Amino acid sequence: MRKNIKLTAGIATAAALALGLSACGTSSDPSSSKDTAGAADKPLVVAASPTPHADILNYVKDKLAEKAGLKLEVKEFTDYVLPNTATQSGQVDANFFQHKPYLDDFNQKNKTTIVPVVNVHLEPLGLYSKSLKSVKDIKAGQTIAVPNDTTNGGRALQLLAENGLITIKPGVGTNAKLSDITDKKGLEFKELEAATVPRALNDVDAAVINGNYAIEAKLSPAKDALVLEKAEGNPYANFLAVKEGNEKDARVQKLAELLNSPEVKKYIEDTYKGSVIPAFGAVAK
Repeated sequence: MRKNIKLTAGIATAAALALGLSACGTSSDPSSSKDTAGAADKPLVVAASPTPHADILNYVKDKLAEKAGLKLEVKEFTDYVLPNTATQSGQVDANFFQHKPYLDDFNQKNKTTIVPVVNVHLEPLGLYSKSLKSVKDIKAGQTIAVPNDTTNGGRALQLLAENGLITIKPGVGTNAKLSDITDKKGLEFKELEAATVPRALNDVDAAVINGNYAIEAKLSPAKDALVLEKAEGNPYANFLAVKEGNEKDARVQKLAELLNSPEVKKYIEDTYKGSVIPAFGAVAK
């Protein structure tokens, strides 16, 4: 039986308190190292977004982990904050939900010390619409919803710029903000939390949606997106991550190996059919 544990926003206060106390237990703490060593026989608890992250982890748990001698427990989160605060505080051992630009921004803003372990997959960001059939149908006066977090918001604006819908200041790239748009071409923008953008599709003309949230909303990025990010050279691979100092935990290393296995590659390709793309071989830096 699949043993998923849903973690709700009700633990936010506890997570924040634990995060504040975590400075006393950094990776340089002897007690911290001792705890890691003593946890070798305990289940590895991993926080993950439901789709595709938890799905991939549960495939590993159900099909690969027992043979590899790994006890794996998956906790599902529906936001982009609690997985990192829970990892930092020690409520979970690792997480799997984010890309490097988001993590860098999160660490800087929250004084956390989360580090990537191994790349697993890429979820191409896409532009979707319930009423329009082509990017060419987008006209002045229409509204586009975009994620409001720093990295995915900039990533969304870059996608729109690459497809001629807006122009942005030279050099800002995926760090672009709405204030960096030099020509909106008559378009209006609505900033929303990434997880809520799919629900806004009926209220706007188009929306830029993260791949995992598109899949959860029963959208097929490969089929339904008006435009998708290019995979080649894309810096947004999603990876397994841990608190700094826990990278060498034998359980983490074992999971990293399984997540980059031929079996997981085939599972991703067969299950998501281009909507999620394996990102094996590139080391997160």
